[in-house]
Amino acid sequence: MSIFTPTNQIRLTNVAVVRVKKAGKRFEIACYKNKVMSWRSGAEKDLDEVLQTSSVFVNVSKGQVAKKDDLNKAFGTDDLTEICKQILAKGELQVSDKERHSQLETMFRDIATIVAEKCVNPETKRPYTVNLIERAMKDIHYSVKAGKSTKQQALEVIRQLKETMEIQRAHMRLRLVLPAKEAKRLKEKLKPLLQVVESEDFDEELEMVCLVDPGCFREIDELIRCETKGRGSLEVLSLKDVEEGDEKL
Repeated sequence: MSIFTPTNQIRLTNVAVVRVKKAGKRFEIACYKNKVMSWRSGAEKDLDEVLQTSSVFVNVSKGQVAKKDDLNKAFGTDDLTEICKQILAKGELQVSDKERHSQLETMFRDIATIVAEKCVNPETKRPYTVNLIERAMKDIHYSVKAGKSTKQQALEVIRQLKETMEIQRAHMRLRLVLPAKEAKRLKEKLKPLLQVVESEDFDEELEMVCLVDPGCFREIDELIRCETKGRGSLEVLSLKDVEEGDEKL
């Protein structure tokens, strides 16, 4: 006895669903796992690599395909490729609770790793271990935000951890070379952006070696380029001024 499957139903397995609500109705597309984020970041350009099928559904899990009239009403077109692109761009990626939990755990670890890489104990100049940062994040009950980049969240975590522990961004060591004519005036402008001036040598030009907060790097670079019209220079001697060995609590 043959099993009859209605023609408006499509069965899909191992599927990632992207959902959007428009004109009072729900529309879904079936995608391959890991490809949705690649498409949104621009790493994946081929739509066929992202979509399991170019059909638009009202319910992927039941295989119920959306009606053409509903698509026209909601999207102003029945061009499935165009509709899929719109849903991919604006839709919400549906993941299971287990997947979401795993994703958040991975992000939590990634954030702690970035913080450990960027920061030191300001008193000892030693970096903290990833495990220690993870414990500190749990102590302040930091909640990971799935829609925000780990780098953004790491900077947020650093700000919050400063309230409970000795931590700061590791300083960058820079060499600044300023033309003699602008040196004195420019040095005054740079002063608030420099944490420590390690050495100064004035001959035909002013050469300074200093430690700065990484967050000030762009401002220092722009100031030197604009004020000296390209005659001054900035060189990164080290990205992180740290002592060897990990910091332990």
